[in-house]
Amino acid sequence: MSVEIERFLRLVGALPESAAQESERYTTFRVRGRPFGYLWPRTATVGLKQTLLEQTALVAERPEVFEVQFTAGGFGWVVVHLDGIDLDELSELTLEAWYLTAPEELLAAPPTPQALVEA
Repeated sequence: MSVEIERFLRLVGALPESAAQESERYTTFRVRGRPFGYLWPRTATVGLKQTLLEQTALVAERPEVFEVQFTAGGFGWVVVHLDGIDLDELSELTLEAWYLTAPEELLAAPPTPQALVEA
């Protein structure tokens, strides 16, 4: 069970109006200028926006895969170790992060987790 960085990038690229901004150590993923995810290639981890309840549940359930990154604005960000997650679960979490961030007009017809897996 593992997802390669290139595969994660394809997931993010399939999200409507997602954009990547690279910096020296990580990449930030945004929808209309608002961040919903991060990628740290050196550690093969991603950070994804989630609800506070989801953040708590993920970390409690599998602390070897998920870590608390930070909380902000009523949301909990989680670090996901790509070597401990499968593609289906990562696509659901990535879509949720985008969904929590995207403006309302983009939410009328969001992609499905399966569409991301097939991207």
